[in-house]
Amino acid sequence: CYLHIKVLIGDLNSVEIHTSAGHAYSQLGRVSTALPCVVGEWSHWSGCAEQCQPDLRIRRRYIQQEPKNGGEACPALEEKAGCLEYLTYQGEDCGHEHVPAFITTSEYSKERKRRAASSLEPSDKEAAGYCVEFKTESLSHHCALENRPYARWMQYLREGHTVCVACQPPAMNTDTHRCSGDGHNADGSKILHWEAVGNSQCQGTWKKIRQLEHCSCPLVHSFIFT
Repeated sequence: CYLHIKVLIGDLNSVEIHTSAGHAYSQLGRVSTALPCVVGEWSHWSGCAEQCQPDLRIRRRYIQQEPKNGGEACPALEEKAGCLEYLTYQGEDCGHEHVPAFITTSEYSKERKRRAASSLEPSDKEAAGYCVEFKTESLSHHCALENRPYARWMQYLREGHTVCVACQPPAMNTDTHRCSGDGHNADGSKILHWEAVGNSQCQGTWKKIRQLEHCSCPLVHSFIFT
């Protein structure tokens, strides 16, 4: 004769007893709960790796609990984004000789404001800033192909669209109170060049529409001079 008994016990998978021809054995298996990876909050963005030239800034987060028993894997632990610093490590002004307009996502302005708030520099040195509207005339195909997390904003650059670019400190020159590449004194027929910070192959041309006190474009079409 043959006897097969399966008993479920709490979080145990089963206890199976097989008896055949007078012989018996037992098997015990345990089901372990799958635990996902747990990570902490993002750190603040670092400064640019290099001063006075387009470069990258970094932020990180750390694993608090490793995934177990097939749990969800850990997400990215590091993000990078384009940036451009205008002060040397000695505090000297630099970086304003770049000819094209270097732009990045308007999200970068939030980090700039946070860093400015913690700066020891007098607030009266800060200018209010301004906004420039442009109509994009052309752009390289590299923008649409960009899918790195810190550079996905480049996918929203399109020919024929109106975009807003804010000029704020420290991209604003302390003497002229203007940003490099803002098309100052350019009429609507002059072709101006721009380049995305974080991917030098994402670049193109645009024409200046007008200068405003504040930007009012949708978020995906809002950028800042860097």
